[in-house]
Amino acid sequence: MLNLHDALKHTDIDPSLKEVLDTIAATCKSIGGKLKGGALSSVYGSESSENIQGEVQKKLDVVANALLKHALLNNRHVAGVASEEEEDVIGGSDEGRYLVTFDPLDGSSNIDINVSVGTIFSILPTKTPGSQVTMQDFLQPGHQQVAAGYVLYGPAITLVLTTGNGVDMYALDYDGDYYQTHKQIQVPKATQEFAINMSNQRFWEAPMQDYIADVLQGEEGPIGKRFNMRWIASMVAEIHRILTRGGIFMYPWDSREADKPGKLRLMYEGNPMSFLVEQAGGACSTSQGSIMDIQPEQIHQRVPVIMGSKEEVERIEVYHQQSGD
Repeated sequence: MLNLHDALKHTDIDPSLKEVLDTIAATCKSIGGKLKGGALSSVYGSESSENIQGEVQKKLDVVANALLKHALLNNRHVAGVASEEEEDVIGGSDEGRYLVTFDPLDGSSNIDINVSVGTIFSILPTKTPGSQVTMQDFLQPGHQQVAAGYVLYGPAITLVLTTGNGVDMYALDYDGDYYQTHKQIQVPKATQEFAINMSNQRFWEAPMQDYIADVLQGEEGPIGKRFNMRWIASMVAEIHRILTRGGIFMYPWDSREADKPGKLRLMYEGNPMSFLVEQAGGACSTSQGSIMDIQPEQIHQRVPVIMGSKEEVERIEVYHQQSGD
């Protein structure tokens, strides 16, 4: 069974990219250690501060962000980083070839109830090597990513990774190494499982309401099959389930904040998860087209998200096309 370091050696990716991935994996191991202590580790509860998104920060949000930022900025191959928790991008090494964006602790509202959370990361090439990094350097469409992945902190700590040649899964063993458990993961094309926050139903656009209404009719409805619903309130956990057994995850636009295109962030959640799901044979959409085709306009841009088993993603797009929305 290959460990992460040996598995990466068998790929043809840039050695400096391997070092960046090693840094992320090692730092996430440290974050997992903080979580494992639970309430005994003094990282439960909330801070008095809010992040740039206007969200109250959990203590472990701050800890995880600081650990990743420190480790990556001390890696000579990292030209700069951008975090969901911080307003501005941060410059790194002048010789760095890569930019890293990350959500240090996705699903952090689950920390205090001991439900799965995770770290999401995306790696982009720097367009101006040797120059001081600016926000503009990060504003690249998702198709420009050279690697993306997440670490799920659940009953087991699991790393899921793509470098553009499929998706592999690694489990953190007791000896402190990540070992490959699944190679070239494939998302089933069809599914009977969906994940969406139903409490927001009244705020969705009509095509999404129509789709969910048809899904809930089961075998007697126009889709003709019975669905199960899941909702964990952690995107990492939702996408991990899809990569493991199929399904569809939706966080669509809603009218509560009509001026914002969605809740999830393009650079920290939408793009990296889209890269993973598409590399595993799934599909991703805003309902109007590919998430990874979007040209970002700012680092904290939001986006509607529909991703998972290809048949259902395409079905939802048809609902929107037929309505003209």
